[in-house]
Order: sequence, then structure tokens, then C-alpha cells
Amino acid sequence: MTAEAMVTSPFAGSATDGDRPLRIALLTYKGNPFCGGQGVYVRHLSRELVRLGHSVEVIGAQPYPVLDTGASLTELPSLDLYRHPDPFRTPKRDEYRDWIDALEVATMWTGGFPEPLTFSLRARRHLAARAGEFDVIHDNQTLGYGLLAGLGAPLVTTIHHPITVDRRLDLDAAQDRKKRLSVRRWYGFTRMQGRVARRLPSVLTVSGSSKQEIAHHLGVRDERIHVVHIGADTDLWSPDASVAEVPGRIVTTSSADVPLKGLVHLVEALAKLRTERPDAHLVVVGKRAEKGPVARAIETYGLQDAVRFVKGITDAELVDLVRSAQVSCVPSLYEGFSLPAAEAMATGTPLVATTGGAIPEVSGPDGETCLAVPPGDAGALAVALGRMLGDPELRARLGAAGRERVLARFTWAKAAEGTVGHYRAAIEQAAARTPRTPRTR
Repeated sequence: MTAEAMVTSPFAGSATDGDRPLRIALLTYKGNPFCGGQGVYVRHLSRELVRLGHSVEVIGAQPYPVLDTGASLTELPSLDLYRHPDPFRTPKRDEYRDWIDALEVATMWTGGFPEPLTFSLRARRHLAARAGEFDVIHDNQTLGYGLLAGLGAPLVTTIHHPITVDRRLDLDAAQDRKKRLSVRRWYGFTRMQGRVARRLPSVLTVSGSSKQEIAHHLGVRDERIHVVHIGADTDLWSPDASVAEVPGRIVTTSSADVPLKGLVHLVEALAKLRTERPDAHLVVVGKRAEKGPVARAIETYGLQDAVRFVKGITDAELVDLVRSAQVSCVPSLYEGFSLPAAEAMATGTPLVATTGGAIPEVSGPDGETCLAVPPGDAGALAVALGRMLGDPELRARLGAAGRERVLARFTWAKAAEGTVGHYRAAIEQAAARTPRTPRTR
């Protein structure tokens, strides 16, 4: 469906907070809920905003978001230069529509990542043509120059965490000058994101840790950054005693073979753990990397039969996989929140997690709702996993406490309620800044 052939959802009636319902445009330059947290955010937040009585139109590019009933989708297509099976493709001449397409290809050819900028330019053009149709525009971490003016409604922006953190970790992991140059070119868009972020009137983020990183890395003034925790779909992610527990099973989610996710340290920990617990094995929710540090570690330690990757499974199959594990693990060096931690805890599966970034805000105190280890420490990770696998009473206690923590703090309903409060504040602030037209006699 294109922007010209949009299917709209019916207006949602009265808002549950007693105020008038809002017309919300939710922007996402990447929305796939099976590849990264941004798509998950759009899917669940849009659903809960509709449940609160608001009208939500998601405006997105490929890979398009999957939405639940209630929110509508307007497709704002890019050239989809990174699609599978032909990433970094050169489009055919008849695919070019305008100068934005040419800019997108030229940026890719020079080693950069164009989509935040080019999506923002297309979004501004689209929104300008529809001025007056929305009460508020919510940008999901595009942070492109096109969103700085001329949108026709107040702007609220979510920054999950500064991508400059990913850039720093990738540079640290780069093994030669050529690779470091490639990393710098790819992350060139982060300069734009910093400049845009500093000019935004209202920034939402998902954790206190991310708030500190945004202020430090992007230079956003502290009073403009507001924490609204996200969470798990606790109806879907719930305990089910009928799902059999698989002895020795450890499950983790890793969207990419990148240093940030710490998967290589978990593989090293598994190798250490199997010297004492031969039944220990790992299921990774994500795509197997055919080369790179994780693939090398699996081969080096002879873990080909002890590490399995799964991809393309349904939500129900994913939940049952986590339920079947004796331990869920988040080995990341840094996270701006960690949805996999919250979702695993919601099922009652006990958690071993690092203390990287905002993970402790989600996972809670060591020994009370999880077992916590320093990031990047494979030895500590192996000890914690072995302790959890060997103690059924500990698993039961931490699993139950983890679910209670999520129910009390981290649900999508609470996230939507908090977000609406900031929408209304942004609308009031914009109205106060708009000069009144003097009356004529």
C-alpha cells in the first residue's frame, strides 16, 4: 500500500484519560518487528495508544511494520537498498523517482547509511501535504534534517539510545585501518542525528541510562529528555506450565553479529560451562552469521552441535521457546532498555544478564530478580549460568520475582499512558509559542 492508497482506521472514540482523543502520526524509517527493537516499539505502542482511544497512523518505510488491529499503515517507500537477497544493490534507472532517491543511492555508494536522512525528507513532504490532519507527530529515532520544520503539528521524538554508542563499540572492534574507515563512513549519519537532537523540544527515551547517554553523547539538555519505560506484552509473554522445560537449555536473542550484543562472550561462556555440564546448550533467536567473531568462536570451541540459531518463527513459537529454557540470557555490552530481558522475565523464565547500559533498570537487583554479571566477562557469565542451571529452587524464585517486577513496572499499557502525557504537553507548549492574531474592530 502506498501513501496515495492509504487504508485508514476508524476514529477511536473518547480517550480514556477524559480528554479529547488525539490524531497521532507515528513515524518509523524501519519497522520490522522481527529485526530490532524499533519495530517492536511501533507495533505495541500503536496498539496500546488505540486502546486508550486515540487514532494512530503509522507512516513507515521498508521493512514495513507489522501492526495489530486498530492502527493504520501508510507506506512511504524508500529504494530498499539493503533488502535481501541483494543488499547494497544498484537500482534500475526506472526506479528513480526524484532527487531524494538519487541522494539515497549516492550516499550508499560512498559507504554511508542514507535512510534516516532520506526518510525524513520524504516524511516532511508527505506531512506538509497533509497539514492539519494530525494533532501530534511522533518520530521513532529517525532524527533526520527533514523533521526540523514544516511538519504541520508538534513533534515528539523517541531516542532508544544514541547510535554513537554502537559506533564507538564497532570502532573498538575494528581490526585494521580499512575497517575503521568503513565504520566511520557507515555511521556518518550520527553527526546529523546529534545536530537534530539538540534542536528538539521534547525527547522521550526508554531508561534513565539512555537519558544520561543522550545528554552526554548528543548534547541534549537534560530538562528536554523524559523517561517513559517500555515493556512486555504480558498477555502473550506469560508462564505456561504445559510447556516442558528442556534440561540445559539457554536461550538468547541476538539481532546481529555485532560487538554490542555480546554474543561472542556467551559462546565462550558456554564452552567453559560444558566442561562441567555437558547438557548445556544455546538457542539463539536471530540469524546465524557465516563468518565473524561468533562463527569463529563456535568453530574454535567445537560447539557446532551445542549452538542453534532460529529465525522466522511466530510470536507464539518464540514465547514457547523462551518458556522451554531453563535460563534466559542477555549478554549485551550495552542496551538502551532490553526488551528480551523484560519479555523473558514476563514468562517466569529466570534471567542471567549483564550490567551493561540500562539492563539493570529492567532486570533488577542481583540475586533478587536475576543473576547479574559484568559485561564482556565470559568467566563470570559461565559461573552464573552454571549456578542457575544447577539450582531449581533459585530458578523458581528468580523466575517468579522477575515476572512480578515486569507486571509492576514494564507494560505497554503503562508506556502508552506515559507517552500520551508527553503528547499533550507538547501540544500545549506549541500552542503557547504560537502568536495570537490580534482582533480587528
